[in-house]
Amino acid sequence: MSFLPTRQKDAFRVHVDDPTALYTLSSNLREQLSTSLKSLPPLIICIGTDRSTGDSLGPLTGWRLTSLLRKHTVEVFGTVDKPVHAQNLANVLSEIDAKIKKHTVIAVDACLGSSSNIGSVLIEPAPLNPGSALKKVLPSIGDISISGVVNAGGFFELQVLQNTRLSLVLKMSQLIADGIYFSLLNPIRSNNSSSCS
Repeated sequence: MSFLPTRQKDAFRVHVDDPTALYTLSSNLREQLSTSLKSLPPLIICIGTDRSTGDSLGPLTGWRLTSLLRKHTVEVFGTVDKPVHAQNLANVLSEIDAKIKKHTVIAVDACLGSSSNIGSVLIEPAPLNPGSALKKVLPSIGDISISGVVNAGGFFELQVLQNTRLSLVLKMSQLIADGIYFSLLNPIRSNNSSSCS
């Protein structure tokens, strides 16, 4: 769980209720993946815990992705059954360190932001800083980060996380998982590829 990151130049934001959210999210993620210098399929690390409604965005996303990607060579870390959270993040990163150097890492986590941003999903070509909303110092992770604003931050963050609407977290996790899945199904064609008319 982090605070809504400061938007970078290449950041992209979409609201979960936007009718074009799935298309625009998957298209933007596909474009960011196409610029990666790492050629192996991405690794997806979904951060959070199933013990807190607000912080369950990552594990729920990972759980759905595991099903969607079961016939693909993309590895997913962080599910409802095996969450990646503050207590085990450093160990998980240590175990997959060699893979991180060869694969683009997509990191997914919930975050807190202003009330006007609740329900927004932010994609950035930058690492996530998990735990920052709860003032935890954890390793940064990812080449591409996907943050979902699940609630408003600023005070009593632990109570805010416990009082987050599950329906919103479920909708956001489905959007993020489906967006990742569709971005991997249809790789961007290079500019020099031929097309039929």
